[in-house]
Amino acid sequence: MRIRLVAFFLMATATLICLGGSSSGSAPIAARCAAPASAEVSRAFASDQLSGPNLKESIDLRYKKRYAKWKSEFLAAEIARVQWGLYAKHPHLTLTITVSPKNKYGAGTGNYKWNDNGELVEATIFLGSRIDEGYPSSVYYPVMNALEPYEQNQMISRNVLAAAKIAHEFGHVMKIADTPEDVYKLQLKLVPLYNKLFLSNGHNVNDPRLVAMAQQMGGNPVEIWEDREYWGEANAMLYLRDRMANEGFQCRLFNKIKRMVEQYAKRYEDRFTEIAKSRGVNYSCNWK
Repeated sequence: MRIRLVAFFLMATATLICLGGSSSGSAPIAARCAAPASAEVSRAFASDQLSGPNLKESIDLRYKKRYAKWKSEFLAAEIARVQWGLYAKHPHLTLTITVSPKNKYGAGTGNYKWNDNGELVEATIFLGSRIDEGYPSSVYYPVMNALEPYEQNQMISRNVLAAAKIAHEFGHVMKIADTPEDVYKLQLKLVPLYNKLFLSNGHNVNDPRLVAMAQQMGGNPVEIWEDREYWGEANAMLYLRDRMANEGFQCRLFNKIKRMVEQYAKRYEDRFTEIAKSRGVNYSCNWK
């Protein structure tokens, strides 16, 4: 499953070329990310590659202006335009994006529905009303957290953080689409039971009952949650790979991500390494 998802992330740029959209040969991104997205990106919003019936935006009037800035920043990255276009024209999945004052610095996904063929057909991305603020912990969010000093030093705008959070949620949708419905629903059912037993048995993860539940679910609750969050972060890193391709600080940014991944997410390092070594990253960054 890991190979399939990494392959999807990395093939998306090639898919853009096959669809006839913009490629790396188009006009360069502005030198500083604090600047607004280019006019070319704004024009691309109306292109055939980004329009389609299956990506719906349900945005309250209160949030339309800020959402437009977040979306513009997100779509300034080539991979983001690819993913947006893929969902807009998806053959069976309808993806809805909305903004809510709940969890205003965060975001999430939900409202999943599958069809009789086991295909994910509905999903919703819920964006907080201030996702351009609030840097999450480096432990589970090494990519988004790494951006903080660059905003503080006015090297990027805070809309980059918002765009990275959007990319993170797109990563969640991809992960859920790759998860069978029965597995997802089994996890929803067993995780509360696992946690209840864990709290009552003296926190003994070697309890045979917990071991059996973890085998059924494909991991214990922490492992399942970590796996999902680090897939989200992998997609955020893919966004930054393209968005920061012309920035002199890309290596420093990626090396900071590397240090945090090695410290907190060593078992998930491969997914980040593959992105760091993919097209668009300066190979002098020395990500091994």
